[in-house]
Amino acid sequence: MNDNNNLTASQISKKENHDPTAESRKRDHIELAFQSQIEEGKLDHRFYYEPLLAAHPEKNSLPDFDFLGKKMRAPIWVSSMTGGTGFAGIINHNLARACKDFGMGMGLGSCRSLLFSDEHLKDFDVRNLIGEDLPFYANLGIAQLEELIDDNKIELVNTLLQKLRADGLIIHVNPLQEWLQPEGDRFRRPPIETIETILEKTNAPIIVKEVGQGMGYESLKRLFQLPLAAVDFAANGGTNFSKVELLRSDEQKQSIFQKLAFVGHSAEEMTIMTNQIIKDLGNKMRCREVIISGGVKNFLDGYYLINKLELPSIYGQASSFLKHARGDYQELFDYVDAQVQGLEVADAFLTIK
Repeated sequence: MNDNNNLTASQISKKENHDPTAESRKRDHIELAFQSQIEEGKLDHRFYYEPLLAAHPEKNSLPDFDFLGKKMRAPIWVSSMTGGTGFAGIINHNLARACKDFGMGMGLGSCRSLLFSDEHLKDFDVRNLIGEDLPFYANLGIAQLEELIDDNKIELVNTLLQKLRADGLIIHVNPLQEWLQPEGDRFRRPPIETIETILEKTNAPIIVKEVGQGMGYESLKRLFQLPLAAVDFAANGGTNFSKVELLRSDEQKQSIFQKLAFVGHSAEEMTIMTNQIIKDLGNKMRCREVIISGGVKNFLDGYYLINKLELPSIYGQASSFLKHARGDYQELFDYVDAQVQGLEVADAFLTIK
């Protein structure tokens, strides 16, 4: 019942004087009411909304948790990306600051240029900004690692990790991207064999990811049987690097091969497959942490997926961070702050169906 029904006009006036926004707020409610009706078909059916069981969350209410051997405050991963040579330094430095401020983890874009030269080291050297207490990973492609193995130069991986003071290495697997890339490399052996060799010859924690199309059941099953630090889905739905390479090629090649960009798996499909793999592998499952990335557009997508997966997980974003990380740091800070606030609200009032 409206409290105003039991008040005199004078009392109502006095009450509203204590709320100077009352009149404008009510006017907004009237003007916006018709624009704010949600059709049933557009409801988000992934959640139960429980409005009675929690108070509004306090800021910084998300509990700390262990992931990749370190303590994190927000279940968000800055997925590996590059912004081009002109922007890489600004982007990486802004992202590292955001990770420090919000307790997130970070994966660098490809560090291939640092294997034989320190010319661009300053663009990637952000350990002091992110700090020692949060996960920070370097990144190399499977083609570069295959070449290092063949040339007996695998020690360069350890050198790379040392000069970046990185916690470990992300290996990105990208056979379709390389095949479609005009200047792409060609793999001489299955990527799983290269990954196994790297695990044997380095002591560093290893994360394996695809580059925007995800992985099917059998590939995931093989990875989860290896002593990896984590698997990163990099599912189809986010930045698709096969499509990026197609857009760089000639019109004939685009016309013939464009459908390859639509091959792959969504983050939700990979979550379902992984839950099945947990059951199928049992105690043969050696990797038990996951970064869910690819097509995670907002905090609700991330909240849903990390709670749907039956393993410790966080969610990753790349292009969304990239969009806000190229200029003033405050823009990025505000974007991440809104994401974290959204997660706090979701944690208070939403459960997964």
